Amino acid sequence: MAIHLTKESKVLVQGMTGGEGMKHTRRMLAAGTDVVGGVNPRKAGRTVDFDDRAVPVFGSVADGIRATGADVTVVFVPPAFARSAVVEAADAGIGLAVVITEGIPVHDSVAFTAYARRKGTRVIGPNCPGLITPGQSNAGIIPADITKPGPVGLVSKSGTLTYQLMYELRDTGFSTCVGIGGDPVVGTTHIDCLAAFQDDPDTDLVVLIGEIGGDAEERAAAYIREHVTKPVVAYIAGFTAPEGRTMGHAGAIVSGSSGTARAKKEALEAVGVRVGGTPTETARHVLAVLEAGR
Repeated sequence: MAIHLTKESKVLVQGMTGGEGMKHTRRMLAAGTDVVGGVNPRKAGRTVDFDDRAVPVFGSVADGIRATGADVTVVFVPPAFARSAVVEAADAGIGLAVVITEGIPVHDSVAFTAYARRKGTRVIGPNCPGLITPGQSNAGIIPADITKPGPVGLVSKSGTLTYQLMYELRDTGFSTCVGIGGDPVVGTTHIDCLAAFQDDPDTDLVVLIGEIGGDAEERAAAYIREHVTKPVVAYIAGFTAPEGRTMGHAGAIVSGSSGTARAKKEALEAVGVRVGGTPTETARHVLAVLEAGR
């Protein structure tokens, strides 16, 4: 089992014929992902060779779905075209759109996440590393060779910290790792993933990675208190961020005490979540909780 992505997932890549799309399509294929096509209206009808697999290029997402039965798209298009790419995928009936693109204007993200929600399409991202179910499928840019299948579910705002926790717990392994993105507006939240991991029989524990800015982690804490019975371990990035200074990350907006790392830590600990002071300490908490449950 897993959440949102399995070995049965059939993946289209919007922007596959660009430099980043080509590079990461090759990596996804190497990880076992069933990439069934790319989308580029100017190159429809061609195929692209990736080592031992020729991947067809379709003129639209709808054409790709009709020909292959695709149910996932990974979006590598430039920021100016991301909104139309997600709207096209949602109109075609895709189930999951993983938006890797960064630098998308917030008003575009607001528009396409709301539109996709109305159409029944789950958006992960934007500005995210995607998601991976180790040993089954990888949709995005997460390295596939730093962990293995296992009982831990991971949901993270930060791409880099996603990779670090995967590596720290490489001998334990993960059910699914989801990088939701750190922009102010994202299509899938911590709460969405907590709910899915709660229902996944192969996830025994959830790691939640947050960071300063906004109130997503505080809202996740409230959800955990009411709905999550599995153990949750967390890490919050930004304890050393200087007060009163604008930070570079798009979602790292702090107002007074709201949005600080300390406020998030206190909210999570109040509902029984262990919060690590460093990624390594967080991994130690995970191992201790798993061992106590055996």
